[in-house]
Amino acid sequence: MRLNDLKPAAGSKRKKKIVGRGVGSRGAFSGKGMNGQLARSGGGKNASFEGGQMPLHRRLPKRGFNNFLFRTEYSVINICDIERFNVEKVDIDYLKSVGYLSNKKAKVKLLGKGEVSKPVKVIVHKASASAIEKIKKAGGSVEALEKL
Repeated sequence: MRLNDLKPAAGSKRKKKIVGRGVGSRGAFSGKGMNGQLARSGGGKNASFEGGQMPLHRRLPKRGFNNFLFRTEYSVINICDIERFNVEKVDIDYLKSVGYLSNKKAKVKLLGKGEVSKPVKVIVHKASASAIEKIKKAGGSVEALEKL
């Protein structure tokens, strides 16, 4: 075998379609039909265009308050999850190293689902009152990074 014997696999290479070069090769309209908006470069309508009918996003009423851009989202961790970790200290770095938190910017809130049997120190952004009570009852402590 030599370099001049190498060829691509059969059917892997296609000839480029040449348009707009006379009657023999998709000439005149270049496969775009007759002249009009869709035949022009950049022509066409956006996906929400409904033929002049009032579009859906303008027909529906807009009511109430929307906090989408400014809300604070918390990743939730329950006491039963902390019990499974079987460590003495749980903080945000530990949760990331275990793979419990994927988002690096995520804030963490501790909730009181489940029970804890041994003392554990928990450092999170927020914690519910029931979670704090259960951990203190077991002899542990909860440190909140934000004001509760």
